[in-house]
Amino acid sequence: MKQTGNPIKALVTGCSGFIGSHLAPALIKKGWQVYALVRETTDESWFHADPEKRKINLVHGNYTDTPSLETAAAGMDYVFHVGALIKGTRWEDYYRSNTLATGNLLAACEKSNPGMKRFVFVSSISAAGPSVPGQLKNESAPCRPVSLYGKSKMEAEQLVNRYGGRLPVVIIRPPNVLGPGQQELESTLKLIKKRIFPLLGNGEPQTSICFVDDVVRALILAAEHKAAVGQTYFVTNNEECSWRGMLDFIARGLGVWPFVVKIPFPLLYFIGAVSELTAALTRTSPLVRRSDILSVRNNYWLFDSQKIREELGFAPLIDFEKGMTDTIARYREAGIL
Repeated sequence: MKQTGNPIKALVTGCSGFIGSHLAPALIKKGWQVYALVRETTDESWFHADPEKRKINLVHGNYTDTPSLETAAAGMDYVFHVGALIKGTRWEDYYRSNTLATGNLLAACEKSNPGMKRFVFVSSISAAGPSVPGQLKNESAPCRPVSLYGKSKMEAEQLVNRYGGRLPVVIIRPPNVLGPGQQELESTLKLIKKRIFPLLGNGEPQTSICFVDDVVRALILAAEHKAAVGQTYFVTNNEECSWRGMLDFIARGLGVWPFVVKIPFPLLYFIGAVSELTAALTRTSPLVRRSDILSVRNNYWLFDSQKIREELGFAPLIDFEKGMTDTIARYREAGIL
């Protein structure tokens, strides 16, 4: 629909991250003016990479600088809080980047823009914690996070809900999100291309998934639909997937199956230990943790997205096979595979 009058304005945090980098262009295609919250020290080259990204307006701010957040939020119709620290080393890092940052942004919105249309908080299934084997977890189940990241997102959700009576808030919990630009997926594709096949999981359906374009559609729907105010939603594509089944499909799509070297769990666990030791010595975040490997093997992350389907009319368009086939093709076109 063609916009009339003043253009709709949306502030997006984490704009150059995986989900944010897909959300911003989708909003621009709707005719909205998109503003990205960036730090003064941010490398802004990503925003100048192509004509579409150059349409994003940059707003400098810092989560610890309340006045800068108030300036960024002022005049915005929508705020999409997508930015988060996913891989850290200490609880303090997660708390500062995920929980405290969310609280400061909410406070800034309340002070400088109390009449905004919607504050959309992108949380995670990690905030809810694993599901019970054989059951889909829904939004009414208690949150039991098993990671520091999940705990920080759960506490951020609690802050969002506290502002629910003063701001029109909504919480979206994506599952394992797939698609071009997802770093772990890209690393996995390159690994399998080299015929290295990690034996993840236990062979059973253990995870819900959703492709990033469907997640973006859900975020926009949650922003615009009146019924979404004050609600929390899981977003999935309604498939229950096994890690090994997904990797098997990828290997076949890359044309390397069955000639692959399978890495068993004990070796994966050892690789996690080495990664953690290297990170400790270099003061960086480990590429993979033993806790991650254990979580993939032992936990179930299966979620029920019936609520968003019934209340907002959300319907996913991309199943695993179509989404992964398209993702592999795009990586090949880009020369990455």
